[in-house]
Amino acid sequence: MKAHRWSRRPAFALAAALMLCFTAPVVAQPRDTVTGDRGGDMAVDLVVVRPLGIVATVIGTAGFVLALPFTLPSGSTEDTAREWIAAPFEYTFNRPLGDFDRCGADRHPCGRR
Repeated sequence: MKAHRWSRRPAFALAAALMLCFTAPVVAQPRDTVTGDRGGDMAVDLVVVRPLGIVATVIGTAGFVLALPFTLPSGSTEDTAREWIAAPFEYTFNRPLGDFDRCGADRHPCGRR
């Protein structure tokens, strides 16, 4: 006998709830290090994250220039520059090596001033 398509819905909901139960503790864990040790974080930051930050800054700058005809009339040029150029630049060049959460000399959360 063929199962009705609605009869599978409770099983799907139960499976989704179980998956969320197992992933919730992972999200709640404190983020002291990404790789498990400070030296590993510094290496990942230097080899992977910083080059990606440079790429994000270059792409953000190009996007900012392309968006100028739209941001100038609306008065959102400063906000766009801050989000697309300054934030990736700060994250790439004004952050301690291996620290993925704090930027600047005052160690404020990255992306917020």
